[in-house]
Amino acid sequence: MRSELVNAFGHVYLHILVDYDNHWIQATWQGYSTPDTVKAGMEAYTEALEEANCHAMLIDTRDMVGSWSHSLEWTLEEWAPKAARAGLQFYALVVKPETFAEATADAFYASIKSFEAEVFSDLATARAWLRQRRLNRRKAGSYQFSV
Repeated sequence: MRSELVNAFGHVYLHILVDYDNHWIQATWQGYSTPDTVKAGMEAYTEALEEANCHAMLIDTRDMVGSWSHSLEWTLEEWAPKAARAGLQFYALVVKPETFAEATADAFYASIKSFEAEVFSDLATARAWLRQRRLNRRKAGSYQFSV
């Protein structure tokens, strides 16, 4: 499953992909964010997570312009608990180093309690981290993946 969200100007700001091979949701942000686009995007990929019975997300914000600090409080207080109830256990967030988005991501990481999260500067390391978490959980028998 692949979907795209479009802003008021008709530009795609978020691509969402269910990666069935890896059992995670991959979302790629681009352009400027607003509180409304952040909320709609995060709700859309949480819905995809729940529908696909996945337990992990790989979020790429390297092409996002500016900060999403305007939505940090909502993300921590409302979205994170909802995402955890939907099954989210592991959240890999990829950011462009030394940007305002990275500063917001660091604040998110420092405050998140609902699931395990890490911030990365490259996609390959984020994928490896998620795969390792998945292997560790499967070995522990904590949950079964189904597609």
